[in-house]
Amino acid sequence: MNRNAKEREPIIESSCHTYRLAIEFIGKRWTGIIIYQLFEGPKRYHELLNAIDGISDRLLSERLKDLELEGLLRKHVIAEAPKKVEYELTPPGYEFIEVFKAIMNWAGKKEEYLKGGK
Repeated sequence: MNRNAKEREPIIESSCHTYRLAIEFIGKRWTGIIIYQLFEGPKRYHELLNAIDGISDRLLSERLKDLELEGLLRKHVIAEAPKKVEYELTPPGYEFIEVFKAIMNWAGKKEEYLKGGK
């Protein structure tokens, strides 16, 4: 291996590690659809629960906590009786719109290819 390749090796390994962590995070079951549901704007817990067919109470709570810890959403407690909680994407969360568009574009092209298109 030449000197330049050895110098790039830590950068490549670091990039691969970062990529792997990102893919594993967004690939967790329900994470993507929760982010997608919040693209339209803030939602309360039960709005998300009702909008995502098949997700359990426990798993929605877990994923919302994960997304909050990752800085992709904010939890707003509305001071009313009874207490209301709203979830909203942060600017980094809204950046996922471009990621979703790219994935949907890729998926559409893949489907076209599989159907015999170009």
